[in-house]
Amino acid sequence: MRLTVPTDFEILDALIDGRRNNAANLAYVLDRNRSYINTRLPVLADYDLLDRVGPAPNSGLYVITEKGCIVAQNRDAYERGDVDFDELIERKLREE
Repeated sequence: MRLTVPTDFEILDALIDGRRNNAANLAYVLDRNRSYINTRLPVLADYDLLDRVGPAPNSGLYVITEKGCIVAQNRDAYERGDVDFDELIERKLREE
């Protein structure tokens, strides 16, 4: 997985409380451009780090997944670069 540092981790950190949120709110909280956040959320969902949820299919609400929580908690390993990050995350998911 290829993540954008620091934005993707900031998104995961903002959602780690388990509450759902949308791009507009996340952009405000993170002080980022809403359009940019809108481009990153589907990418994180494709990596199974977020799930798109909500009362309507196009509501734009996202919630963090178990895998997303593990990725957020292991940011240091991702930034070091000397670790097979994908393997680390898969191993931790199996341990859960």
